[in-house]
Amino acid sequence: MIPVILSGGSGTRLWPLSREAYPKQFLPLAGSDTMLQATWNRVAPLATGAPLVVANEDHRFMVAEQLREAGCTPAAILLEPVGRNTAPAIAVAALQATAGGEDPLLLVLPSDHVVADAIAFRAAVATAAPAATAGRLVTFGIVPTGPETGYGYIKAAAGQGAAAVLAVERFVEKPDAATAEGYVASGEYFWNSGMFLFKASRYLAELERHAPAMLAACRAAFEGAKRDADFVRLDKDAFAACPSDSIDYAVMEKTADAAVLPIAVGWNDVGSWSALWEVAEQDGDGNAHHGDVIALDCRDTLAWGDGRLVAMIGLRDVVVVDTDDSLLVAHKDRVQEVKAVVARLKAEGRPEPTLHRKVYRPWGAYDSIDMGERFQVKRITVNPGAALSLQMHHHRAEHWIVVSGTAEVTRGEEVLLLSENQSTYIPLGVTHRLRNPGKVPLELIEVQSGSYLGEDDIVRFEDVYGRG
Repeated sequence: MIPVILSGGSGTRLWPLSREAYPKQFLPLAGSDTMLQATWNRVAPLATGAPLVVANEDHRFMVAEQLREAGCTPAAILLEPVGRNTAPAIAVAALQATAGGEDPLLLVLPSDHVVADAIAFRAAVATAAPAATAGRLVTFGIVPTGPETGYGYIKAAAGQGAAAVLAVERFVEKPDAATAEGYVASGEYFWNSGMFLFKASRYLAELERHAPAMLAACRAAFEGAKRDADFVRLDKDAFAACPSDSIDYAVMEKTADAAVLPIAVGWNDVGSWSALWEVAEQDGDGNAHHGDVIALDCRDTLAWGDGRLVAMIGLRDVVVVDTDDSLLVAHKDRVQEVKAVVARLKAEGRPEPTLHRKVYRPWGAYDSIDMGERFQVKRITVNPGAALSLQMHHHRAEHWIVVSGTAEVTRGEEVLLLSENQSTYIPLGVTHRLRNPGKVPLELIEVQSGSYLGEDDIVRFEDVYGRG
């Protein structure tokens, strides 16, 4: 049994904490682990081999680093050059899983869901395994706790007695409130969790039968992939030509072998701030707070502070999310409309939908702590042993001051070694590189000055991370 972890989300529904460049699966929203790490830890006892991860190419180093922190080295990280929904993502994972002649069970899991009872979930997977081994495509249906209108539903076929794994009669779209109430009252409908268990060969066979053009494009992208250590970079042109569709539409709604195992494991897809409030630890007044928060006479609120003090007085059913560069205040019943905020910001060409003030890079991170006319100040962290590209800027000069750690600085033909409290100057147009030769993180302050300070004013000459 090989876990397939899908990590392609873009992060709009939990803005401003989640951004396109750092979506929710990389955040510790429901505990000390990030959601990606928690997904692996939940199923690691079941896995007979390392997981396969399908991820956005821009997130590749975050995926690798977070799984390394969790003690996991993936069998492969399959990189999507463009998003094409879940059916193609699972197809390339199945092609990877069968490339050596094996035919494992694939346990397909989104990387950004909460499962409160991991033990019960692992027991459910074990229950589903015989049916999957026999050729059925099993999905895990969540026993509804209420008439939720935000989920799709699965209707089990009637007359199956006490069988654990049930044949599926049909998949249905997100219903209105009255329809959802009827579904829940019937006892025959379950929330569609997006989690699956099947043999790799069975999925590929059903995809061949019901969406042959999709499988052909996935094969071409996989066969034309470039392999770099654990990364499998799918061929961009071939994958871009692939039809975009979910596994539900492409396979599960059409196959004769769809099955559902109803489970009650404390599942939540954390698809909104109100959903996060539901799974978060609450005080006696129903308040769920993270960070430095003071609340007076507040009930049923969610407050997420990311550094500054958040003070709240007399609020009911309100969400407050404070980040370095953005503040969201919304009624809990309207948090789904955050997508409209993100859409407006994108239309205005603003950076907030995509990037945090602190931006993560393969070598570490930088935080833009101040900026003004012709200057910018950044706090830069370089991981032990990591290095930035050998580069040059046409429009800016830079001053570097080491706060802690050791910096190896290439400046033109010179190589300097700087320690705490030492500094250097990089004139405009001079080739330079920053490297951390030590065993602890390098922290420094960078002051940029010049006529243009955009991140695209970089000419790279050498880069170990393969960036242009």
